[in-house]
Amino acid sequence: MNRKQRRIEAKLGRTPSATTPVPSAAELLRDGLSHHQAGRLSEAEALYRRALAVQPDHPDALHLLGVLAYQARRYDAAVATISRAIRQNGRNAHYFSNLGNALRDQGNLDEAIAAYRQAIGVRPDFADGHSNLGNALRDQGRLDEAIAAYRRAIGLKPDYAEAHSNLAVALRDQGGLDEAIAAYRQAIAVKPDFAKAQFGLGNALRDQGKLDDAIAAYRQAIGVQPDYAECHSNLGVVLRRRGELDAAIAAYRDAIRAKPDFAEALSHLGNALLDRGELDQAIAAYRQAIAIKPDFAEALSNLSSALRGKAKSDEAIAACRRAIAIKPDVAEAHANLANALLDQGELDQAIAAYRQAIRIAPDSARAHSNLLLCLNYHSELTADQVFAEHRKWDEANGRPAPRATSHANDREPGRRLRVGYVSPDFREHSVAYFVEPLFKGHDRRAVEVFCYAEISRPDATTARLRALADRWLATVGLSDDELAERIRADGVDILVDLAGHTAKNRLRVFARKPAPLQATWLGYPNTTGLEAIDYRLVDAVTDPFGKADALASETLIRLEGCFVCYGGFQVAPDPAPSPCQSAGAVTFGSFNNPIKASPGALDAWAALLVRLPHSRLLLKGKQFGDDAVRASVLARLEKRGVAAERIELVAWLPDAPAHLAAYARVDIALDPFPYNGTTTTCEALSMGVPVVTLRGDRHAGRVGASLLGQVGLTDLIADSVEEYVEIAFALAGDPARLADLRRSLRPRLAASPLCDGDAFARKIEAAYRQMWRSKPFH
Repeated sequence: MNRKQRRIEAKLGRTPSATTPVPSAAELLRDGLSHHQAGRLSEAEALYRRALAVQPDHPDALHLLGVLAYQARRYDAAVATISRAIRQNGRNAHYFSNLGNALRDQGNLDEAIAAYRQAIGVRPDFADGHSNLGNALRDQGRLDEAIAAYRRAIGLKPDYAEAHSNLAVALRDQGGLDEAIAAYRQAIAVKPDFAKAQFGLGNALRDQGKLDDAIAAYRQAIGVQPDYAECHSNLGVVLRRRGELDAAIAAYRDAIRAKPDFAEALSHLGNALLDRGELDQAIAAYRQAIAIKPDFAEALSNLSSALRGKAKSDEAIAACRRAIAIKPDVAEAHANLANALLDQGELDQAIAAYRQAIRIAPDSARAHSNLLLCLNYHSELTADQVFAEHRKWDEANGRPAPRATSHANDREPGRRLRVGYVSPDFREHSVAYFVEPLFKGHDRRAVEVFCYAEISRPDATTARLRALADRWLATVGLSDDELAERIRADGVDILVDLAGHTAKNRLRVFARKPAPLQATWLGYPNTTGLEAIDYRLVDAVTDPFGKADALASETLIRLEGCFVCYGGFQVAPDPAPSPCQSAGAVTFGSFNNPIKASPGALDAWAALLVRLPHSRLLLKGKQFGDDAVRASVLARLEKRGVAAERIELVAWLPDAPAHLAAYARVDIALDPFPYNGTTTTCEALSMGVPVVTLRGDRHAGRVGASLLGQVGLTDLIADSVEEYVEIAFALAGDPARLADLRRSLRPRLAASPLCDGDAFARKIEAAYRQMWRSKPFH
């Protein structure tokens, strides 16, 4: 052993022995590489450094040390060390390729691309170099060049599974899902245990709407790699879309167990918990995600939805504003901000936020539908303006949809018709009060009833409605194309929308024209705006001949009498005596959504209370559990001269009997305007409470007049705000009439056409037959 070797051994902490040969650099590198490949990185590094001590600037030792630095994410050190190796040996393609990898992860894409090209220049048949070049080009958005690079890699090495998988990613980025799926399948055929490719395949299948296939792919990947956190999380996303909330939650929890700091999975978990109504747990999950990743704009936006559910609109607004400050282009954050502002009655601000969401994401049908619903509450917008906005929804979301151009349905005019009803509200919901009597009354010799239920949490009402249907399909998780195809395959003759632009509507299915004739009814107080929907069922009071026809994209069919039939009175508790008999003063009330309390309605209500200084106002609505909403409404009424102690605000009550029993505390119900109540008016009448309404200039503002006309209370219908106040004032001064109405309204309602389900079903069926016989289709 010479003197130099002894000094090296001493530096390495080893006692030199005259009989122990010093390993060569090649031997040390060989042993180091063995440790490296086995994952013993510290041992590998020590041996690489010993090799450099034996042979300074050894290019392979420098290169491998650089690779170790890269694996430790010390990219600056990796670039510097591999660059030293290249200075010693500029003819090794692997050196340039790994330098490119370090530069790419460092964010220096131009330099990375140059390094990969040098690798290929040194060795043109270097498949890894071509594939890695494709990765950097894809990062720069140069997808055509990336795809070409991947194809060259595969041409050189047909069984190169990673290149097939990378090609699939680029094809998916380019929108070529079919080609991407084929490439992923090729990668898996070459390498069956390739979990990353199975994961990518699942993502592509999900994007294509093939949810069952996506789930199978994710589960295959997890079978290969049980701790694949991202795969568990994406599996949860698809399961949630399918409405399988319990399974989705389990998948998210698996992801978090595999990766405890997985903020995205925590946010997804919050979404599923929110869907299941577990608000406190959802909020906890969102907050945990944000604690891990404070700039997580999407989680902040999602948190706002849960906070709204807990009646914390101020906190919801703050969460959205923080999300927008972090990431201004998150459309969902603007839409959620709008929802929270709407809760507080800030219509103009809400409309502005919805419009911003739509500017960011023009194809956001949900945000656009929410905007349209919001416009119905606004008293300053003309009916023509609101109609024009509905037509814009169709331009953006309806007309671009692929539409069936022919239908094979038998046109025999008198045969039994297949009628499909599409709704997210086949559950404990106000819509069910009007649907159930129709379903019960349908003549099954005339119609076969198909129900398409967008219900993720069915309840007892769902079970009753399902028992009344001939065919039932749960539609949660079905894409628009899939649901349209199912409806078409069912041979539905007339497809009826029951939701309009309310939450979880399936209007984009109607845009595909899966049935030869399509109609809308009940769930929304305006036109849909869709040219693909042929008819809208209304009545002559809600939609008088003339102007109303010009405000609808559909052909209006006016049912005789009223356009709805109410069945909720059958479960209502008995009416209580008028409270004014014992209190000595009248209590006015409105149990409508507080958003309907327009400035004009508040003006009228305040004027009434000012004229009757001992009277009180009882308002009930879910939002009144929110301190900010309560304070806002009280402040608005106080500005109009009504002291806060004369106003009682009641929040959500746990069940329908408790809600209806609250009418025992109301003498006279005040219908809001310009957006009247429907269910609330029927409920008030069933509890013996008369309703005063203002007849407006459009459907939403004329429903009250239609309902009251059916029970003979036309004298409670006003045609001006002044008359509205006078009618309510006069009624308040007539305790004998109030007492008589308390006793007589329930039986009067029950005996009226408004509650005759069989007769109403005959009217609807006649309308369907009229549609069937009069409108041609292909």
